[in-house]
Amino acid sequence: MLSRLHIDGFILAILATVGVATLLPARGEFADITSWVVVAAIALLFFLYGARMHPREALEGLRHWRLHLTILAFTFALFPLIGLALKPIAPHVLGDDVYTGVLFLCLVPSTVQSSIAFTSIARGNVAGAIVSASASNLLGVVLTPLLVVALISSTGGITISWTSILTIVLEILVPFIVGQLARPLIGGWLTRHAKPTKLVDRGSIVLVVYSAFSEGMREHIWSTVQWWQVLVLIAGSIVLVGALLWLTGFVGRRLRFDRADTIAIQFCGTKKSLATGLPMAAVLFSGSNVGLIVLPLLIFHQIQLMMCAWCAGRLSREPVDEPEIAPAAT
Repeated sequence: MLSRLHIDGFILAILATVGVATLLPARGEFADITSWVVVAAIALLFFLYGARMHPREALEGLRHWRLHLTILAFTFALFPLIGLALKPIAPHVLGDDVYTGVLFLCLVPSTVQSSIAFTSIARGNVAGAIVSASASNLLGVVLTPLLVVALISSTGGITISWTSILTIVLEILVPFIVGQLARPLIGGWLTRHAKPTKLVDRGSIVLVVYSAFSEGMREHIWSTVQWWQVLVLIAGSIVLVGALLWLTGFVGRRLRFDRADTIAIQFCGTKKSLATGLPMAAVLFSGSNVGLIVLPLLIFHQIQLMMCAWCAGRLSREPVDEPEIAPAAT
């Protein structure tokens, strides 16, 4: 029925999840349980990626350096330039703290889970997305604090936590490797039941939305700004995500990447990680108004999930004539 009405059920699920998190955010012990459920969902997601993916595809993803450099250029070069370009106007419209949050948003690494999930939904280069998104987060542990110091002139002691590296290893790389090892045993079964197992992709996104939005409600950040500032951030996020989805696709085609690689560039190069950004902000801006500083990231995160969900759904329905395994770099 939804397809006949041209309504994306995935978008409806995300909007419904936002509504539930607004009215019934995870609190107390339930918030702890939700956090562990999200961790388990992420581990299951990457276990299935490893089990479904032929080792040849994983190796090609690791060797595809042109793809990774292109994605990292969007994440750590173009985004910061956009943030700096807004400096003459944004502080006067949004205030200094919120503009600091906008610039900080432009400096954090890409998401891992949702970037890869959307790439999978759109039938892109999942192996390349796994490597690029993981590399973005690993580099972000060092690059984001350095960029904050250079561009925001943050004061106070800045500590680089290596916990995020351990998180990536335990939640993503280890399940993926276990999935690769289990592929000979369960690969055939997963191929025969591809549609039910791929529901994990979308279900994990819904869980991330609920967890992230619940955190915002618990921090009461919506009461710290004027309603028109929120509208400006929402409108700006829509414009930015839309422009970058178009630009990453355009650049990918101009650089002669195939369809699968271009999709990976679109979904890894347009995203910013709330899971990485929130703890970094707490450390980098200790003593400042952290709630206001992370507000742009929280709003951008929700907008990017909804817009990328729509885009991934549209791409998943396109006919594909070419192979989806990325070619080796030459």
